[in-house]
Amino acid sequence: MPPAEAPPPQAREPAAKGGWFSRLKAGLARSTAKLTDSVTGIFTKRKLDEAALEELEETLIAADLGVAASRRIVEGFRKTRFGKEVTDEEVKATLADEIAAILGPVARPLVIEPARAPHVVLVVGVNGTGKTTTIAKLGKQYRDDGLKAGFVAGDTFRAAAVEQLQVWAERTGARFFPPAKPGADAAGLAFDALTTARAEGLDVLLVDTAGRLHNKTALMEELRKVIRIIRRVDETAPHSVLLVLDATTGQNAVQQVKVFGDMVDVTGLAVTKLDGSAKGGVVVALAQEFGLPVHVVGVGEKAEDLRPFAAHDYARGLLGLD
Repeated sequence: MPPAEAPPPQAREPAAKGGWFSRLKAGLARSTAKLTDSVTGIFTKRKLDEAALEELEETLIAADLGVAASRRIVEGFRKTRFGKEVTDEEVKATLADEIAAILGPVARPLVIEPARAPHVVLVVGVNGTGKTTTIAKLGKQYRDDGLKAGFVAGDTFRAAAVEQLQVWAERTGARFFPPAKPGADAAGLAFDALTTARAEGLDVLLVDTAGRLHNKTALMEELRKVIRIIRRVDETAPHSVLLVLDATTGQNAVQQVKVFGDMVDVTGLAVTKLDGSAKGGVVVALAQEFGLPVHVVGVGEKAEDLRPFAAHDYARGLLGLD
């Protein structure tokens, strides 16, 4: 795994009231309570012995950090704190450092390459994870950065998804590419959209997709067809395949990465709805198990509530530390 790139400046906002770190910390409050209430109780007036380490591992697993990451963290405690009396704050600080070490290599921004013109981002995930709103938020951010964006309503069987994306396109000034009719061929739509986007000089094209997992084989074929057809326009597309995960599903997110990894070459992750979840620890499990870049995380409905993922900030926020 290559070393983590430095997060962009906006991902390192100071913890001022109303700043990104404050929103992130507030969004992670449920996850923080689930994790720290259990962890700090283990070490009250007690040395860090084998029994305490075993309890710690069980607690971390229960907080959705996953078996592999939990074991790694406990090993870190064993090497640096074993046999010592530790305070609650020392436990939290050490935990945050161990978690940041796991998250650091995957904290990489989704870089839009202007030379692609357009840079094609295929957005995949189970229905209900927040694909459409993630596209909308990214589109607004790209527009604010001076880029020309296009939205492709590739989830053609879901009229609500098409309508929602159209509303967001109008709000953000993005070029909108709707299906000719409900249930139209998503691959053909993507082909036409990319052809037009090239001609019009768009910088980035965000392609929504279906997420119906009840028939995995059909979905796999549909996604592969989209990729196959758009490569007739640009043999290097899609340039990014962004998998959107809903944090409230906890360990189910791990299974979704496996499923979509079998279908398409996922290049990075977006984790949404952290503010409605006590399962924010799953990001640590994902980092440890897959090593895929975590590009952005979301803690609210506004466009500014989806921001580049920063390992240090996330680890501190997860433990409720400033």
